[in-house]
Amino acid sequence: MPTKKKTTRKTPDHRFRAIYDRDVAWDEDTANELLALPKGLKVKIFAYDPVMKRVDFKLRFPKGYVEPRHSHKGWHCILVTKGRMCVAGKDLRPGDYVFGWDELHGPYEYPDGCEVFVVFGGEGTHHVWDQDTFLRHRTVWKAETAAGKKAVTRSEEARKRPLEKRKAEKRASTRKKGVHYDGSREKLVRIRNLQGGRRR
Repeated sequence: MPTKKKTTRKTPDHRFRAIYDRDVAWDEDTANELLALPKGLKVKIFAYDPVMKRVDFKLRFPKGYVEPRHSHKGWHCILVTKGRMCVAGKDLRPGDYVFGWDELHGPYEYPDGCEVFVVFGGEGTHHVWDQDTFLRHRTVWKAETAAGKKAVTRSEEARKRPLEKRKAEKRASTRKKGVHYDGSREKLVRIRNLQGGRRR
């Protein structure tokens, strides 16, 4: 018996839906694949239409989470449903709204955690962001809860460790080349001049 060929839907999926929130499980792996952001997010996907290039989902940010300054090919509309989202100088609460597209936006801070409902459409949901800029970010918004304060401290320390490791690797790399570098540009230039000119 021949196998049935998979067919790709050629028309938008306009079927009516009424879905209980409790019937959709939170999923961390899907959040990582969908958004390409630092780990810790959880997502509930309610609808996906590949023809319209639209996905509707809830997103949960843990306390202390920082979403890097980023861009993406697709656009999003976000409605805060729980907690706080701090971005663009605003402390957003349930009922507040955000729109973003292909220009850089963020960073977003979630000192006390947050849940949002998102409609993402267009050419892609993957976030494009710079790792070094993210690691150097220091939290601006203060947490309002004791649990949030602890989480912000842990988040700061978690970003600080890889940054310090990178700095140590850079110092070790310059020492191997015979340059003793303490992090100051002026001293590095003086050392290079003493060693016979600028290195390339």
